[in-house]
Amino acid sequence: MPELPEVETVKESLKLRLNNKKIIRTRVLWDNIIAYPSKEKFIKETANQSINDVKRRGKFLLFDLDDYYLLSHLRMEGKYFFKTKDDDINKHEHVIFDLDDGSELRYMDTRKFGKMYLIKKEDINKIGPLVKLGLEPWDNKLTSKYLLDKFKNKRLPIKTVLLDQSIIVGIGNIYADEILFLCKINPLKKCNLITEEEANNIIKYTRSVLEEAIKMGGTTIRTYSSVDGVHGLFQKELLVHGKDKDTCPECNTKIEKIRVGGRGTYYCPKCQTLQ
Repeated sequence: MPELPEVETVKESLKLRLNNKKIIRTRVLWDNIIAYPSKEKFIKETANQSINDVKRRGKFLLFDLDDYYLLSHLRMEGKYFFKTKDDDINKHEHVIFDLDDGSELRYMDTRKFGKMYLIKKEDINKIGPLVKLGLEPWDNKLTSKYLLDKFKNKRLPIKTVLLDQSIIVGIGNIYADEILFLCKINPLKKCNLITEEEANNIIKYTRSVLEEAIKMGGTTIRTYSSVDGVHGLFQKELLVHGKDKDTCPECNTKIEKIRVGGRGTYYCPKCQTLQ
């Protein structure tokens, strides 16, 4: 599933080719991709809207139109491609935006899990999926006090809570493993037992890991790719995620894989002892 660095990479790629282009027509070939409003209204209201910018909030792409924000969540397999009207429509291409330069922006999703929302700009902080999101990793409000306040009444494992998008946005399974390894925190540790020092380290390494991943275009796991099939390179830098056949880069102990909250989780049992 694309996480924050992958979505950021897609955003930057789209901005280069979409800014100041106009949507002439929208075609929806799989109704369930459109989460809000109705398919009919989505098609009608996106017509003749200019794309003024492409932004990101958490794992959502935000297409800044004249009157609306078009939110796109890629979920497991969502991708965007630029095509021409002469290109055959792939059976997995579910939403097509005809642009005023004659090109087509096509949303492809093999598993059909992705969602789109069209929300009036004045309502973006009142309705829709962005309302419940937590802080961005680089928000000045993200402090140890903020985290400890969020953690204090939770007895869930810290790995599970790092994936909670209502606290910090953008951290997914891959990066949570890497962050906790660098913090030397066991993924099973109850989050209400996290110390102030550990909270500060979570913030520090969340930022550094995500910044490095963004520089490298994200992490290519299974079928993730950016716009036009550009693959990320951060998987070459992973320290523990997916490394259960390898040893720890710091202490040479074998990396272990467990399940935490139903998610495959990788850690070093020596560096990340459960305290």
